[in-house]
Amino acid sequence: MARGHSELTRQIYGERFPQRKDYGKNDDNFEFGMTDYLRISGMYWGLTALELLNQTHSTSQEEIVAYVKNCQDPESGGISACFGHDPHLLHTLSAVQILAMYDKLDAIDTEGVVKYVTALQQPDGSFTGDKWGEVDTRFSFCAVATLSLLKRLDAIDVDNAVKFVESCMNFDGGFGSRPLSESHAGLIYCCLGFLSVTNRLDIVKRDVLAWWLCERQLPSGGLNGRPEKLPDVCYSWWVLSSLTLLGRLHWISGEKLKKFILACQDTESGGFSDRPGDVPDPYHSVFGLAALSLLGQPEIKTVNPTYCMPQHVIDRMQLTPQILRRSRCSHFQSACFFAVTVRDKNAHLGRPCTTICPKKVSDWGYLPGRPIPMGEDTPFG
Repeated sequence: MARGHSELTRQIYGERFPQRKDYGKNDDNFEFGMTDYLRISGMYWGLTALELLNQTHSTSQEEIVAYVKNCQDPESGGISACFGHDPHLLHTLSAVQILAMYDKLDAIDTEGVVKYVTALQQPDGSFTGDKWGEVDTRFSFCAVATLSLLKRLDAIDVDNAVKFVESCMNFDGGFGSRPLSESHAGLIYCCLGFLSVTNRLDIVKRDVLAWWLCERQLPSGGLNGRPEKLPDVCYSWWVLSSLTLLGRLHWISGEKLKKFILACQDTESGGFSDRPGDVPDPYHSVFGLAALSLLGQPEIKTVNPTYCMPQHVIDRMQLTPQILRRSRCSHFQSACFFAVTVRDKNAHLGRPCTTICPKKVSDWGYLPGRPIPMGEDTPFG
């Protein structure tokens, strides 16, 4: 695969993405059979990537909608990864996202989907992924995202669901899969996405969590999902979307991350891999593109940080998930993170801030006029 790092940092080979859409047409193929278990999600990844690149004209909408419809289980109402498999919340969400992008939600039994999701909520507010009973905060997000796209959040006990997600919050501000589980960037995205949909981002430890997320950036510019792990393009999305929801996207080096993501691009196929030199795939491609969208890459459509769907689709559906605003205080605090000497840089500005940074390194420094509590939203203006 031809790769030139200096060249890759300047452009995206979006016109080469559509040639990958035919990879799954041969069902008498080992690779095709081995990916049955994630077919619907794979379609969502590929279609979202193409939509962000304005390349969906190369796909057959009728064929895709018919395939999704065929994967709905008439008994439970849930949707499976492919025909004949058990339905699952992960694939139910992917299917609803695909149909929402096409404005074809009426192609499936939406009330059946609502019934399926509602039946998976447990007494403690959590959700199982399917009838086999695994509980995970990923499924909490899948449940509320699916229902919100169908305008049926009223079908579940939202307050109880929020209590469960809150119980999964850790001392470092992050979230795990269940109570007392390790914080992980992917699960943090799921929990923040859940709270964004349910309008309850007020419960998070905003700046403590944002600091933890910032520490995921490595010298290469890439991001990992938890301490002591390698960088991976997919975490560009999990971390950046979370920081965007928190109003703290400016706390990391976007330029360094952009260079890392583009270094993972295959110039022949246009796809993205997990790390430079590896084989590209739809999963890393969509999350690499979505992250670049959050970083303002001009040739990529705007992505919604809550749903990982094109923003114009969310606007058309008149959905308004909660996103916390960047504040004047957070802008100042970000300077404190990277200042060599906080006192030297800020002593001339005014009175000392009353708060301490999350890692207890030093006072935030000095703020003009009055002390500003950590995390207070002071809008620009």
